[in-house]
Amino acid sequence: MKFLKRYKNGFIEFGKYSVIGIVCAVLDIGILNGILYFYPTNDTVLLTTYNSLSYMVAILNSYYWNSKYTFKIKKSKKQFAVFVVQAFVSLLIANIVFIGGLRVFELTSTLPNWLQTNIAKGLSMYLSSLASFFFNKYFVFKNHWERGLE
Repeated sequence: MKFLKRYKNGFIEFGKYSVIGIVCAVLDIGILNGILYFYPTNDTVLLTTYNSLSYMVAILNSYYWNSKYTFKIKKSKKQFAVFVVQAFVSLLIANIVFIGGLRVFELTSTLPNWLQTNIAKGLSMYLSSLASFFFNKYFVFKNHWERGLE
């Protein structure tokens, strides 16, 4: 019975996390495209900076809503510190995939730059969000998850 409860709770949490993730994805890609509209560049350092800035805004938004809505927990300094570590790891994943994707497109694609950027950004968002979900579930909000099994 615990397994079924765990499976159902996990499915519901993933659904809530996904809705919040979509909102944060729109925020993330909107900020990145806004910055690129006003300050276009192909420079790797600037692209990484732009991507990091848009990602950080989205991830802080995600923390607020997931702690309040998905996992419904009281925030603590320790938990926020663990969240910051997972956010940093997820940011590294996002930037590696984003810049790596842009470099692959640079060598192989004739698509317009804006489309290459958005495809690379979408892939980086998907992979970093997936990693972030598991980090949040099993490290940041793990006490919530363990309480749900009792």
